[in-house]
Amino acid sequence: MLPDLLPRPAAITPDAYAKRRAALMAKLPANAAVLIPGASLATRSRDSEYPFRQNSDFYYLTGIVEPDALLVLVPGREAGAAVVFCQDRDPLWEAWTGRRLGAEGVVTDHGLDEAFENAARDAQLGALFAGRERLYVPLDDPEALALAEQVYTETEAGRRRGITPVSGFHDVNPLIHAMRLVKTDAEIALMRHAAEISARAHCRAMRASVAGLSEYHLQAEIEHEFVWQGGNGPAYSTIVGGGDNGCVLHYVENCAPLVDGELVLIDAGAEFDLYAGDITRTFPVSGTFSAAQREVYETVLVAQESAVAAIRPGATLNDIHQGVVRDLTTGLIKLGLLEGGVDERIADSGYRRFYLHSTSHWLGLDVHDVGDYRLDADTPRPLEAGMVLTVEPGLYIPDAEDIPERYRGIGIRIEDDVVVTATGHDVLTADVPKRVVEIEALMANK
Repeated sequence: MLPDLLPRPAAITPDAYAKRRAALMAKLPANAAVLIPGASLATRSRDSEYPFRQNSDFYYLTGIVEPDALLVLVPGREAGAAVVFCQDRDPLWEAWTGRRLGAEGVVTDHGLDEAFENAARDAQLGALFAGRERLYVPLDDPEALALAEQVYTETEAGRRRGITPVSGFHDVNPLIHAMRLVKTDAEIALMRHAAEISARAHCRAMRASVAGLSEYHLQAEIEHEFVWQGGNGPAYSTIVGGGDNGCVLHYVENCAPLVDGELVLIDAGAEFDLYAGDITRTFPVSGTFSAAQREVYETVLVAQESAVAAIRPGATLNDIHQGVVRDLTTGLIKLGLLEGGVDERIADSGYRRFYLHSTSHWLGLDVHDVGDYRLDADTPRPLEAGMVLTVEPGLYIPDAEDIPERYRGIGIRIEDDVVVTATGHDVLTADVPKRVVEIEALMANK
């Protein structure tokens, strides 16, 4: 193996995708079917497209990464319940854009029961749903709704022949997203790999940082490592914010110079086999924290480490967030950025001037992954083994006249990816340092 390359984890098997489809169909009421389109190519400008990225739900159930595919699930169908429509085999187009699976490849490579090329879709689609009363589709997908209307029209035409038509559309998203919320061991292995790639990239950026470079130079270091390790690239737009750009939560311009004496905040994660990593680290451009930077940083770190320690089955994200709010508010009062008592400043949301976002989100095939955060309006969802989440408190101090000058423009966020285990938790992103002494030591050893 070439040096510096991480060993690749095993891919999820066709059997595993088949078990997911079976689990979804087991959740359906009698006489129901499912229709889920894959993604299509998106135009970037004129005749060029953005890099293709498959729809996460479609991928979760099939493992297929080609555009313009469609999954149909018809429980109990004699010829097989799982059917995919895919791109037509076309030698001319394949000479330009690469080989396509075709119907035969979908069945042999991905274990679907039956497949048709898209040229046959109009002729086959209505027949697949004949006699099915309920059609489950992603109701937030315009293409899915258009196809559902087509199915309704075709099955309604069969009423005269005694065929029961589709009578209503139902949302499949809650069923799939509840499944995606708890990861299997195979998924966690892929996410661990994405986290390891992401951690290496952040360490690389720390070693490369020096005054005189620009934010985009560190972005280049980060994203080089993502691709070098076989990732799909960034799981989301990379954030590299030097100085007070670190106070802009979704800063993506990445074009300002890196200045000696300032901090730089990097929020970046690799995508591997469509699973996301998501790490934020904040460090001094030239390798040494100032006294004021260290004070604010340690305030965030205390909150972050306490939040990570609280992750276990039965805990809730709401309780973890409230613990972070208390820790940060206590720290802000000690820093002199807030006055009064901790409970008072929490009650009047005074802390929100400096901490604007929540502490955690789910992580998986999407960086802000699917799954409800509450069981109902009054009940936060308790954590279960196999859930994966981020922990990312931060403080963002505005450059304002009522702020002590030494703290103005300091933006700090610290984020790790954490999987809930049967007995507690496992930090997937522990390979990138976050304590002051560790960061300074890494940056000194360039």
